[in-house]
Amino acid sequence: MKIEFQLDGNPVQLNTDPMRRLLDVLRDDLDKACVKEGCGEGECGACAVLFNGALVNSCCVAVGAVAGSQVLTIDGFAKTDQYRAIEQAFQEAGAVQCGFCTPGMVLAAYTLLTHNPNPTEDQIREAIAGNLCRCTGYSMIVDGIRLAAERRTAPW
Repeated sequence: MKIEFQLDGNPVQLNTDPMRRLLDVLRDDLDKACVKEGCGEGECGACAVLFNGALVNSCCVAVGAVAGSQVLTIDGFAKTDQYRAIEQAFQEAGAVQCGFCTPGMVLAAYTLLTHNPNPTEDQIREAIAGNLCRCTGYSMIVDGIRLAAERRTAPW
């Protein structure tokens, strides 16, 4: 089946089974190595992308569902000022080590800050609850998100 959508702001057309996981299409067909497979069950957030602005785990989305939609990976998001603000805050807070969970954490942080530019610690922890980190620990990630929120002067 022919499927068309926007990926990181660019049009994509491909012929594939609409039931394939978006994760597999992104990695195998579209060379998006930034989208990682962790658990394959929607539990870890390593494969997180923004689908029409909503944070989703691409391992749980059939590629047919994104037809006519916009998908933003961390590669596309990295070109924005919002990314740079979060990246700087994460670096200063020591919130990055191996980097496997980082794309999902950054996209979760952005999604939270878009809807709530001044979140509490509990709200931050709830927003990243779908993302697993085995290296850094969540306290530094929470600190990074809080720092990004404090420093941002323009709307998210």
